[in-house]
Order: sequence, then structure tokens, then C-alpha cells
Amino acid sequence: MRIILVTGLGGAGRTTVAAATALAEARAGRRVLLVTEDTGPLPDGDGLRVLRPEPAADFRREFLALQARSGAALDLLGAAPFEDAELTELPGSRSFALLRALRDAAGGDHDLAVVDLPPLPEALAVLALPEQLRRYLRRLLPPERQAARALRPMLAQLAGVPMPAQWLYETTARWEAELAAVQDVVDGPGTTVRLVLEPGPAATRALRTARLGLALQGLAVDAVVANRLLPAASEDPWLAGLTAEQHRHLAELRTATDVLYELPHLGRDPRGTEDLALLAPVRPDTLPVPVPEWPVEDRRAEDGVLVWHISLPGAVKEDLSLVRRGDELLLTVGPFRRNIPLPGALRRCTVTGAGLVDGDLRVRFTPDPGLWPRTP
Repeated sequence: MRIILVTGLGGAGRTTVAAATALAEARAGRRVLLVTEDTGPLPDGDGLRVLRPEPAADFRREFLALQARSGAALDLLGAAPFEDAELTELPGSRSFALLRALRDAAGGDHDLAVVDLPPLPEALAVLALPEQLRRYLRRLLPPERQAARALRPMLAQLAGVPMPAQWLYETTARWEAELAAVQDVVDGPGTTVRLVLEPGPAATRALRTARLGLALQGLAVDAVVANRLLPAASEDPWLAGLTAEQHRHLAELRTATDVLYELPHLGRDPRGTEDLALLAPVRPDTLPVPVPEWPVEDRRAEDGVLVWHISLPGAVKEDLSLVRRGDELLLTVGPFRRNIPLPGALRRCTVTGAGLVDGDLRVRFTPDPGLWPRTP
């Protein structure tokens, strides 16, 4: 199934473009799911289903379920349980509700899911969240520690101190499974990102930043949508000046991306499905699905090294740093940071250099003689 994640600068019309894309695909005969927080009058039917995440209800449901599962431990502590009516959502609830909706969208019987993400900075943080949280869980509560849970009651008696409760490990395992399911969706070969921008002073800079942040997460941009374009010909000097400025920035976007779709300004906010029909980009299945690859080049015969190619379009050397920590590469590029697990072969090597060439980070690894298999 194809999944299109739609984001962009705040106020650029990403929600409208997401709805228009979903509506056009449904009218073309495909089964489409639109995931959006917008409460507009886009109805279900004719191949289109709308899923609206509800962060407050999602938070209350998950909190009460966790409270019920940990009831025995809370009773020992003398805690007073919460009731549904007194719960209010905490900061971050919106992100988790959106991730659950994304997981559910991938599991549905649809040809296409269009997901209306928050504005760019928040969207990038949300998409990175599953991998980050899984890493924290593995470090704080390693899975291998759970193998000894049958011995914990006896150890507690011998040591005279309480051991971690069973519910903690069970909860961690459940969170790990849920986060892994979401990450599989984000990393899936059919998942791409569509950027919606209104040509202006910040558009090209936002595009470069977004491409870099998405590339670090291994996500591909299938297209950029230039939204709300003013008519090119106007006798009004004031409007003509605005149009000229906007089209100057549009020209910059054309040179900065391979696939650009231009949508008109309707002169008003979209008022219904017929207006949305005027704002649908090209059908997604006519676009190739870009597949980001980070190949490992075997140059042992020539130079005695393996080279890991990491695509970072727009990266500059001055904003780049990398550190090897165990089986991970801590990579910082501009405002973004990611702990990247090393491929199996590279874990038996040491980092011996790196270089950046036209957005291609080339990290050189030399096999460790003590760990690398010996050839006869």
C-alpha cells in the first residue's frame, strides 16, 4: 500500500492539499484513507474514508489502560487511581495519537493512505520519535534482563530489596511492539513525504532543511507542491508586484527540486469538494516512489576498506559531525541528530575516515583483524 505523508510550512495549505489528493484518488476509483485532525466537511463515501485522531480521548484510554494493568503495584504504593472524568491530556499526546493513527492506517484495507502531518519542525520530530523511544527503552530496560524475571522473587528475598515488577517489563515489551509497528510504516518502501510550500522568502530554505532532516531519517520526498500561486497576468500594479515576487521564489523552487507541482490561488478559502477538486496534484501512482539507499561499498581489494554511503542532500561540512559509539554512529547534521545502527558487517570494523561529496557522506571502515573472518 502507498502512504503519502503531507507536511510543509505552517499556513502553506498542507491540510487542503492532503484532502484534495485523497478526494481525487477516491474519485479515480481507489480505496483511500485520509488521516487528518481537520474537522472540515469532507464526508466518508465513494471510496474515501476519513480518520480523525483524537489526542484527548486517546490519552485517556491509554492512561486508564496502563493504570489498570499496574493496579497491584499502585495499591502497594498507596496511590489513588484517576477516573476518566478528571483526566486532561498531557503535552505530547497529539504526537502519540498521530503515530497510532499512522499504524492503523497501514493496517487497513486501502490502496492509498494520505496522512496530514503537522508543520515541518513538528512533523520531523514526530517521524523520528518511534526510533528514539525504542532506543531509550532498550538502554533503560534491556530485553535480556527480562529473561531472569522468574528469579526475581527469590532474589528479592535474598537481597532484601524489591526487584522490578513484572508489569514494568510487560508494559515495556508492549510499547516496544507498538513503536516497532509504527517504525515499520515510516521506514516502509511505499511511504513517501510530500512537501507543501507557498513560494516566498522562507520556502527554499525550508525545502533544503526538510530534505536534509528527512534524508537523515531515510525518508524520501516524492514531490514538492507550490501552493497558492497568484495569476501571472494582472493589471493591478499592487497585485502584479506580489506576483512577480512570488514567481521569483517559485523559480528558486524549480531549481531546487526534481518534481514540482504548482497549484493556483482560488482567491478564497476552499469551500467544498468542488474547490478541492481544483487543488489536487497529479495522481500519486504516476510518480515513481524514490527509494533512499545507504549502500556499503566493498573496496577491500583496492583500498582495504568498506565505504558506507549516507545520502545527506544539502549538507555542508561545517555543520556535520559523527562519532562511533558501540554499534551505532551518532550523526549530527545541522539541527538534526540521529543514532544510526551500523550494518552487521561494519560492526566488526573501525572508523578510519569520512568525507562529504555533493551530499554523499562517505564513511570509511577498516576491518578489525580480531573480529573479521579470516580467509583461507
